[in-house]
Amino acid sequence: MSQILAMDYGAKRTGIAVTDDMQIIASGLTTVATESLIEFLDSYLKKEKVELFLIGEPKQRDSKPSEIEYEIRPFLKRLRAKFPEIPIERVDERFTSKMAVQTMIDSGMKKGRRKDKALVDEISATIILQTYLSGRESF
Repeated sequence: MSQILAMDYGAKRTGIAVTDDMQIIASGLTTVATESLIEFLDSYLKKEKVELFLIGEPKQRDSKPSEIEYEIRPFLKRLRAKFPEIPIERVDERFTSKMAVQTMIDSGMKKGRRKDKALVDEISATIILQTYLSGRESF
C-alpha cells in the first residue's frame, strides 16, 4: 500500500499529515510555506508513494465556502496538473483549528507552544486525515 497525504491549506502556510503505508495511523508531518507547497510535494513524492491527496474544505457555519476556498481552487488546478495520477478528495475542515488547539490543551502543552500557528496547522491536517480514516472505517 501507500500513504494518504492530507493538507490544511492556508494563505501563508499549509499543515501536512500522512498515514503509514498501511493507512491506519494519521501523523503530522510538517508545515510548509504555502508558496513552496508544490515544490515540497514534488520532493516528497520522489521519496514516498502517495495514493491520495486530502485537502481540507473550509466552510462557514452555514455551509457556504470560507474565503480561503477561493485560493484553494486555483491550487487544486495546479496540483492536478502537476500530479495527475494522484486523486484528490476534499474533507470538511470546519472547527479543525479549534479542535487542534483543544488537543494541545488536553495533551498538557504549555501556552507558549500552543501559540505556534505552524503546529496548529499540522495538527489540523492530522485531524482532517483522521476524520477521513474514521469515516472510511464505518463502511
